[in-house]
Amino acid sequence: MDYEKLAIPEVVLMTPKVFGDERGFFMESFRQSDFEKYCGNYQFVQDNHSKSKQGILRGLHYQLQKPQGKLVRVTRGEVFDVAVDLRQSSATFGQWVGATLSAENKQMLWVPPGFAHAFYVTSDEAEFQYKCTDYYNPGDEYCIRWDDPTLAIHWPLMSGRPPRVSDKDAQGESFMNAPMFD
Repeated sequence: MDYEKLAIPEVVLMTPKVFGDERGFFMESFRQSDFEKYCGNYQFVQDNHSKSKQGILRGLHYQLQKPQGKLVRVTRGEVFDVAVDLRQSSATFGQWVGATLSAENKQMLWVPPGFAHAFYVTSDEAEFQYKCTDYYNPGDEYCIRWDDPTLAIHWPLMSGRPPRVSDKDAQGESFMNAPMFD
């Protein structure tokens, strides 16, 4: 596995070594000892799997009292995945990084606790799987609007059309009004 620190160094793009032939392929998708070496000492307690159609945007989600680190990957299709630094004490506070994750490139993105997370589906459909360092807590969920002008995320919108979002995500806070991490 190759580990690449992005512009926000705590966010890490992971590229597995894939061994393939006419029968298919094999890859190691996770190794705890290497993950700890390059990303930190985290344990995962919950795995999630979602399926979305093209043009769907989910996020920018985070939990404040029980923040979740997320190791995300796409096993079918393609998404543009985004992490936003919400740690006020950080030199990269308010900055975002994005990566295209797909079943083809098999890359994964580590989004540590203290970040908001979102993804936008660019293929016909996408299946998105992720490991979390804490349990989902519905009373502790927050959302920042995907199109917040302060963040100015460069989403690769299909034909320039706005994405489809849930009613809850459409009611997301502005970055300036959202609760943040210390």
